Amino acid sequence: MIDKPTVRESSIDLDGRVATLTLQRDDVRNALTGTALIDDIVDTVEWVNTHPAVSVLIVTGEGSAFCAGGNIKEMRDRSGAFAGSARELEERYRRGIQRIPLAFEKAEIPIIAAINGPAIGAGFDLACMCDMRIAATDAVFGETFINLGIVPGDGGAWFLQRLIGYQRAAELTFSGRLIKAEEALQLGLLLEVVDANKLMPKVKLIADEIAAKPPLTVRFTKRLMKLARREDLPEFLDLCACYQGICHNTEDHLEAVNAFLEKRKGRYHGK
Repeated sequence: MIDKPTVRESSIDLDGRVATLTLQRDDVRNALTGTALIDDIVDTVEWVNTHPAVSVLIVTGEGSAFCAGGNIKEMRDRSGAFAGSARELEERYRRGIQRIPLAFEKAEIPIIAAINGPAIGAGFDLACMCDMRIAATDAVFGETFINLGIVPGDGGAWFLQRLIGYQRAAELTFSGRLIKAEEALQLGLLLEVVDANKLMPKVKLIADEIAAKPPLTVRFTKRLMKLARREDLPEFLDLCACYQGICHNTEDHLEAVNAFLEKRKGRYHGK
């Protein structure tokens, strides 16, 4: 039995090697500010990093929204996370919501967003931080910060253009317009769009397929996928050779080869 992290306003389910984090603040449409969801998300990612028995993390929302981003009423009242001087707000962003992209950048395993409803502002950026995104047909997306006279303070401008290119990211960011799931699919933001009642089964199917692979290889591959975005090719190839040398000497590698030759499923132990 694996000890799960303590989450206050979410739930964590572990099924085999797949963990699912469900945000449970539907009363505020799973807003990240004014709730404990930032801590829940960061703590969960840090937890999966230290538990080799977990190979995939699914992030989804409970209720009507995936994540509505910031609490706009608090913005209006300049209260809660949005109270104080410019310097105080800067520090609050650094010590608050910016912990999420930093945690995701350090994630050791694939993260899949199961987008059950609107993903707006920081909620949209949260989805963009994941490795894959699958959405329900009624999901809506928007990089809407500019509509409120603010910028993507959680790093959204960094993630979005890496997903869909600078020009398309610029159009969405400068217009602040909302897009439906089908357009998000066409732009390359989503892997797939499915009916709401098929969302979790579809995401779980993909997660299970990944979780059935050799666990150490999944983690090394995730590292390489992240590093490829910022390393020069010679240094990157050095890391590939290093990781490959490690993988060739694992028990799971031999099991994978034998399973392939014997036309059966592999049985892996992360060794």
